[in-house]
Amino acid sequence: MGMRDVWGRMGRRRRLRRVAREVFGWPDLRPGQGEAMEHLLRGRDVLLVMPTGGGKSAVYQVPAQLLPGPTVVISPLIALQRDQMLALTGRDAGGAVMVNSAQSEGASEDAMDQIRAGRAEYIFLSPEQLAKPSVVERLATVRPSLIAVDEAHCVSTWGHDFRPDYQRLGRVIERLGHPPVIALTATASPPVRDDILATLGLAEAQQIVRGFDRPNLSLKVRRFHEETDKRKALIEDAGGRKGLGLVYVATRRDAESYGEELTAAGLRAASYHAGMKAADRKRVHEAFQNDELDVVVATSAFGMGIDKPDVRYVLHTAPPESPESYYQEIGRAGRDGEPAAAVLYYRSQDLGLRRFFAAGKPDEEKLLQTATLLQTHGGTVPATEMRTTLGVGASKLTGLVNLLEQAGAVETTGRGHLRYVQEGPPPEEAVARATELDEKHRRVDESRIDMMRAYAETTDCRRRFLLEYLGEPYLGSCGHCDICQAGATATNRPNRTSTPPDRTEEAPFPLHAEVQHAAWGTGTVMRVEPDRITVLFGEAGYRTLSLDAIQRDNGLLTLRSDAPRPPARRGRARQRTPRTRRNKAAADSKESTTVP
Repeated sequence: MGMRDVWGRMGRRRRLRRVAREVFGWPDLRPGQGEAMEHLLRGRDVLLVMPTGGGKSAVYQVPAQLLPGPTVVISPLIALQRDQMLALTGRDAGGAVMVNSAQSEGASEDAMDQIRAGRAEYIFLSPEQLAKPSVVERLATVRPSLIAVDEAHCVSTWGHDFRPDYQRLGRVIERLGHPPVIALTATASPPVRDDILATLGLAEAQQIVRGFDRPNLSLKVRRFHEETDKRKALIEDAGGRKGLGLVYVATRRDAESYGEELTAAGLRAASYHAGMKAADRKRVHEAFQNDELDVVVATSAFGMGIDKPDVRYVLHTAPPESPESYYQEIGRAGRDGEPAAAVLYYRSQDLGLRRFFAAGKPDEEKLLQTATLLQTHGGTVPATEMRTTLGVGASKLTGLVNLLEQAGAVETTGRGHLRYVQEGPPPEEAVARATELDEKHRRVDESRIDMMRAYAETTDCRRRFLLEYLGEPYLGSCGHCDICQAGATATNRPNRTSTPPDRTEEAPFPLHAEVQHAAWGTGTVMRVEPDRITVLFGEAGYRTLSLDAIQRDNGLLTLRSDAPRPPARRGRARQRTPRTRRNKAAADSKESTTVP
């Protein structure tokens, strides 16, 4: 680095710290924040993976003050947008506005006018709003200087919270002139990160990954055979704890019933799920934030944007759909750094409900109708016209079009219209390809459920299991989960300085090595144990393989000689060959979750 670069870097840091201090009242920047901000000031794209509560929003808020032009913030939930906008309102930060479906058309028009007139620095939108060509065109005229994609794991078809409208954001970014982009997420395993970068078109992005370890969280699993015993134990557990708590449930019915039982136990309890009226959800959210409740019983709908530092415990009545989802949900506890507990109440039978949720198949009849209509028309068709013709809603059409895009049959124009790909496959073949891709996705979803079972039933350190799921090697044992505490011997007390023999670079299949399986194709080693390894395969999802079986059959699994062993996946993103979205899924089916 030359002296000019050194002085330039020092100057950027001074300006960023001054803005953080004078505008936002932050005397110091946390590890990772300053580094990401500097890259944005230099015009570089950034993928920032930072634990919940780590200060991700600050990373776009501060540079926005130093870049000319407005900042576009793409956020999936209206409540989350509102919270972030209100946090900026009390600052001398240039103003913030929202455009979303919950407000009147007049309010949205006023918000756009404020951005166009330079009276607001930040505009918060949902990806659904950016699916409207008129909104994108108006944003393009104001030449945004920065784009922030919050909850970026929603981009990935392999992610635990995939949202179809997020997949179109790559086109939106290009239509807005591709200013510096920061993709933000709290939980993204290495394959998910790759998918985020490819989908958003951020091939040269800087990857900044900060440690996921939350040592103040104690991890525990309580196993049961009978549902009544499990329910009784959880109610007693919550009733005996001090401080604010969250209880996550799998269904809306459970949210209501557990809420009633906890209230009967003397707690100030409230239920929260997506089936409630918006006003009731808002009331519960505000009561939670204002310390008017002891516990909220909720489905996963009570999630993104929850930023309460003093949650003391998170209890799960059943396993969520993946360890990634679980880690995100328990990460809402103990953000103040004080001790907090995460307890999973587990019956193996509960996993059947998760398999049911993951088993939905695409509507092949609607897929065929969509493909046939577009091919017959021969030109571009407005999405609104297509929805009317098919009799489907916007989200349903988005799902159909995404699958047909991945099958190489349909594409979306810059104005949001649909057309059949010239020289694309016949509609029947396109539908067959689309359903095959969907089946691949569902196999991965089911394998993630298997990994949730593996977490619940492991005899190894639970912290190590979760951290390696997220792509972060963890040496030794934590000493702070139920497994470590139950067998606290000299061999499994906390040890972060020595490397177990099965995890060295000389191991036959080291952590994160790329391998080739005779039947399942290419995969990445996600977990190494003395007698087995877990590999993430693009075609088959997560598979746990016995080392004895591998050794007995020399050709079953081999290290890929053409793929260098991946490092810790920090620093610059790998250069990826540009691809169209329609062949992305097939080429990228090294999917996005990491299970040990």
